[in-house]
Amino acid sequence: MYLNLNEEKMNTLLLLLSLSIIPFTLCVPNPSRLLAGSSPSPVLDINGDKVQAGPNYFILPVIRGRGGGLYPSNVKQNNTCPRDIIQEAPEVQEGLPVVFTRVDAKKGAVSLCTDLNVRFYTPTICARETIWKLGPYDEELKQYFVVTGGVEGNPGPQTVNNWFKIEKFKKDYKFVFCPSVCNFCKVICKDVGIFTKDGVRFLALSDTPFRVMFKKTF
Repeated sequence: MYLNLNEEKMNTLLLLLSLSIIPFTLCVPNPSRLLAGSSPSPVLDINGDKVQAGPNYFILPVIRGRGGGLYPSNVKQNNTCPRDIIQEAPEVQEGLPVVFTRVDAKKGAVSLCTDLNVRFYTPTICARETIWKLGPYDEELKQYFVVTGGVEGNPGPQTVNNWFKIEKFKKDYKFVFCPSVCNFCKVICKDVGIFTKDGVRFLALSDTPFRVMFKKTF
């Protein structure tokens, strides 16, 4: 009986160890934070400052030698305003800055694992056409792409495709599509990564997250 108990404890320990190395996509709150009633941890920029809703930030790759920042462009689609989100090919190109909008529409720090809108900052007639959203499933490429043309604010079932989250990925950050603005909606929960076609690097849902950092512009 003593040996069986030891074997059972060993099996439980091995199961816990195996679970601890599985890369979860969803945020798991820290129990101590929940008990204390504290807010989620803030997202930090490359200077260690809290990323804020309102100012402009470049979204830059952490891994060097694999392209630069992000910008809207017309590659797959033909629209008056650009719809595709592309990663710059040259590493030195920072792309266009973005503005974050919190789900509560308030100014202040952007927190991990909370819903937010992402909008490219561009002073053109397309300024309000550059909000990120999850595009329709591409049957030909068997892929979901992150595109522009979303709607800012108004969280709920009508805007569920427009909300993204920032999560920690090792020491860096990643974007995740897993909106929680609709309690009864069935949504996809997956990392945002890079899909390459004909040498063009598109922002898309992926099993391999796009590791990013944030650089404040002004």
